[in-house]
This record gives sequence, structure tokens and C-alpha cells, in this order.
Amino acid sequence: MLPVRACAPAHDVALLAAFAEHAARTGLHGCNQQWAARAFLRRWPDPQDWAAEPLTTRLALPTAAGSFLMFLLLGGHLRPGYDYLLRRKLTSFWREAQHGPMAADLERFLAAAAELGFTERTRSAVGSQVVGRLLVQTGRPLDQLTEDDLEDLLEACRQRQDAEHTGLRHYVRAVRTTRQVLFHLGVLSNPPLNAATLLRQSFAERMRDATEVLRPVFVAYLDRLLATHTRSTVTGTASRLNHFAAHLARVEPGLATLADLDRRRHIETYLTATATGRSSRGGGPLSASERRGRVLAIHCMLNDIAEWGWSDAPAQRLVFRSDLPKLPRSLPRYLPPDTDRRLAAALEACPDRLAADALLLQRATGLRIGELVDLELDCVHEIPGEGAWLKVPLGKLATERMVPLDEETLALVDRIVATRSPGRALPHPRTGRPTDFLLTHHGQRVSAYQLRDVLTRVCSQADLPHTTPHQLRHTYATTLVNAGVSLQGLMALLGHVSAEMSLRYGRLFDSTVKAEYERALTAAKDHLGTLPCEPPSRTGLPVADQDWRTGPGIKARLGGGYCIRAQAQGPCAYANICEHCPSFRTDTTFLPALTAQRADAQALATDAETRGWDSEIERHR
Repeated sequence: MLPVRACAPAHDVALLAAFAEHAARTGLHGCNQQWAARAFLRRWPDPQDWAAEPLTTRLALPTAAGSFLMFLLLGGHLRPGYDYLLRRKLTSFWREAQHGPMAADLERFLAAAAELGFTERTRSAVGSQVVGRLLVQTGRPLDQLTEDDLEDLLEACRQRQDAEHTGLRHYVRAVRTTRQVLFHLGVLSNPPLNAATLLRQSFAERMRDATEVLRPVFVAYLDRLLATHTRSTVTGTASRLNHFAAHLARVEPGLATLADLDRRRHIETYLTATATGRSSRGGGPLSASERRGRVLAIHCMLNDIAEWGWSDAPAQRLVFRSDLPKLPRSLPRYLPPDTDRRLAAALEACPDRLAADALLLQRATGLRIGELVDLELDCVHEIPGEGAWLKVPLGKLATERMVPLDEETLALVDRIVATRSPGRALPHPRTGRPTDFLLTHHGQRVSAYQLRDVLTRVCSQADLPHTTPHQLRHTYATTLVNAGVSLQGLMALLGHVSAEMSLRYGRLFDSTVKAEYERALTAAKDHLGTLPCEPPSRTGLPVADQDWRTGPGIKARLGGGYCIRAQAQGPCAYANICEHCPSFRTDTTFLPALTAQRADAQALATDAETRGWDSEIERHR
């Protein structure tokens, strides 16, 4: 039984009157609610005193008092604590919040989330589970929320997870979505960062397998590389050096300095371990490029610290160019025309329009995946008399370029602009300046990983072979080569800084090789003897008594025939030895040609004798 007071103070009377008015606006009926409200105030005249009660007491509040409690929360009269808010479903939140002082802030948040492309379900869930609870607990308006408030909510979620073994991922995602919306509203000054980004910023974390003694040296070297290399490049170097550091920790945990490195104990054993290593992802053997990258990282590091005069540098050279695995010189992996057409049709039918159109744009312009996600909103430039051009930002080779656009590709860019989510400019990863990027979704940049995932899913659904975004670039370049583009034009369109990079595509369809082949094939068709139309029958006679032209086998005219070697193949090393082959057959019809050949061979033998070429003399004789 709750204690009853003889008379209620004016504060209680005002709250009860305000609650009655609220109940009338929201359609709440029933005398039990008014009774429960009076009972609540008799026990806790100051509603905030209720928040100091143990959690079990707060959770045990009678159901009839729920409406009055919701009125107190949404009216700013009570801050119950995140522990309570995370354990209670506020089922009537949206129905009652629209009549309270938080209505304007909630409406503003929902409108911004809708503008960024979040679904109604996501907007409603995040608005009640995160924003609503933040407004209730802090007692401040939306514009005054801070990063610390979001961290306080996440910390309460972690405590609940530890106490009740509940999942945390749902709230982490909801808080991240809240950060995105608050950033675009101008409430927060920085966009949200994911865990992977934070990890890439710590080289000490990257070198986690190094011993405590050697880790500072590796980290100092990586920090120095940031002065001349991009962060992504240094991050890749850190990952590869960590494999070497882990090897050193295994073979000699007590190694005090890199100056004590030994070629046989440390380097050669690592070369062997790398050659037999397995990939941590698929479990297969390491690729040649990965093995080369790991060895090259050590090679560069030891050379650099020696050149810089570091005391940790070994006294002699330990890694040589001959230690680097040779890379296979494979041709670009382009898509065959039929696969290319089927993939384009599958991307046109993909419901994820932004990512699908971005991949179609890459196929139409030959961009690298990093250049694609870095495109800015004003990347299309109209030049009078020259049409539309796409300005490609600084990419892998730190160069900018312009790529011409046809009407179809220009319409594709317009479609992307209509699909992307607007919002506040995001900091550029290179310069940090606020930038409006072309590919944004939910107020965030579309990442290369997202595009790869969409392409993989589309290929799987369309029963196409696995395709990577870079193969779209190869396909673009191959199409240009087939159309007869010049080497200089190909270099400019692909953003290559050396002709060697573009010549890879020239090797695909070498017009010189084709011309030589067609010349030789035409000569062969014109001059080679024709095969018999009817299959020859066995006569049963001894080989010496058979006509070689009627016997079974592949026949070619020699002695008086022609050589179809291309000039590019160089001189033949086997001249004048066909007649010594067991498969060679001749007869008196070839006597004039053989007589002339004999005279040529004698002349060549005499010439070789005057030059002192003994092997040539024997061969011609």
C-alpha cells in the first residue's frame, strides 16, 4: 500500500493537471491512470527521486503508472537513467511524443534522416531507441547533444551486455546512424569513423606481432614513411612488415636490435617461410605478388634506415634483388564481349541503383576503383565545341586527367546525381577539406568494398563468373585497343605515366604479329602441296617400295618448297637438316631443286670454312 498524504503540494497539483490535459490530447482514458499518477507523486513528490531508486524498484513500477511515467519522460520532468531506458520498451513513444516539447526536435531528426535516404523503419527505430532516449536522459534539445552523450549511451549498452549477455551490435549501428544524421544537421562537427579506420591510424596496433623491444623501431620507420607516401601505402607496408616481425619473434625472441640481423638465421629462413606460407583468408598458397611485396618491404626498410644513418641498421646488406620472387607477366583480365553484355544487363536490373550505376560508370570510363569513389559532384565539365569531359581526381599515381563522355555516359552520371543522398560536405581523405562527393549514400561515401560486394552479388545472381571492379577497367582498355586507339591515347585515357603500363594491352592483339601470321599463312596456302582428298590405302609393300605420297601421314613439300617463318622470328638454327629427318621423303621429281640446294650448301660450307665456323661446316656438308 502506497502512503497517502493529507494534501498535495501545488507542484503535484500542476503536474496532475498537466497530465490530465495530456491524456485528453492523446486519447488516454481510465480512472486508474489518474489514481496511479497521484499514487506515484505521494511516494515520490519530486519525480527525480524515483530515478535514484534501485533498478529493480524502478522496473517493478505498476503497469497502470506507465502512462504517467511516459508523460514525465517526454515532458522533461524525469531523467530515469540509461539503465532503465535500455530495459524498457517505450511502446507509446511516437504516439505521445508528438504532443510534447520534444516533438519539433524529433520531427527535424526524422526529416534529415529521410533526406539522407534512410527507410521509414530505420528512421523510426533510431529516433526512439537513440535520439528519444538521449533527449529524455540529457534534458537538452537536439542542437546541444554531444559525442559524449552518444558515448554514455554506448557505455550503458556495454554494461547491459556484460550483465545480461545481450547483443550490442544493434545499438552500435543505431548510434552510428544517429551520428551520421547529427553530422549532416550540423550538431556534430565530425562524421562518424568506423573501427577499421581507427585501426588503420595506429601503426603500433598494426605491428602487434613484433616484440616489445623491436616494435618502436618499426613504428618509427612507418611514421617516417608518412612524410613521402600516402597513408594507404604505409598501411600496406605495415601489414607486410608485421609478418617479418612475427617471424623474428619466433626464431629469436631475444633479438635486441635490427642491427644484429643475420642473413642465414633471419632473412633466409623468412624467405623460405614466405615461399611456403598460406593465405590467412582463403588458406591457399601466397600469390607471387604478395610474396614479392613481403620481401620487398624488408629490402626497402633495411636500405632506407641504412641510408638515413639509423643506429638500428645492419652493418652489411642482407636482402638482394635476387631474393625477390619474379612476377608472372599475365595479360589483362578483360571480359569477353558476351559476358560484358550480360553483366551490363544484370547491372541495369540491379535494385541497388547507386552502386550499379557507379559500376556501369567505371566500365564506361575505365576508372580505377579508388578514382571512382573519389569523384566529386562537379566532376563533369562542359567544354564549348568539345562536349562533356569527366575530371578524374588524383588516384593511384597521383595524377589527374580528363576523360571524354558520350551522351549515354553523361545520362548515367545524371542518374547517379539524382540517386545519391544529399547532405553536408565530407572531409576529403587526402586534404581534409569539405568535399561534395558524387557517390554518397545515407550521408556517407560509398566505399570500394561496397561496390565489390554488389558486383559479386550481381554476378552470382546472373550466373556469371566472379568479376572484380578492376576487370571493368581492363575491359574498357581492351575495347579501345580493338578499336585501334593509339598508344598515346590509351595512356592518356587510363592515366598511365609510362608506355610500358599501356603496352600490356597492346600485347593482347598485336597487329604486327597478326600481320606476320597472315602473311605466312597466305604463303603456305599458295605454295604448300595439297593433301590427297581420299585417305591413302595401305599397300602392304615394304616402305622402300611404297610411294611416300600415297602413304598415311601429314605431308609437307620440302626441298623445293618454302619456309614460312616470320622475319620477327630471326634466322633458323636448323637450316639444311630437314633432309636428315627420318620422316623426309623425296624422288626424282625434286632433282632440280635438290641439285640447286646442293650447290647452295657447298657454297655455304666453303664460306663457313673461311670464317672458321666448324659446326656450320659440318652441318652444310
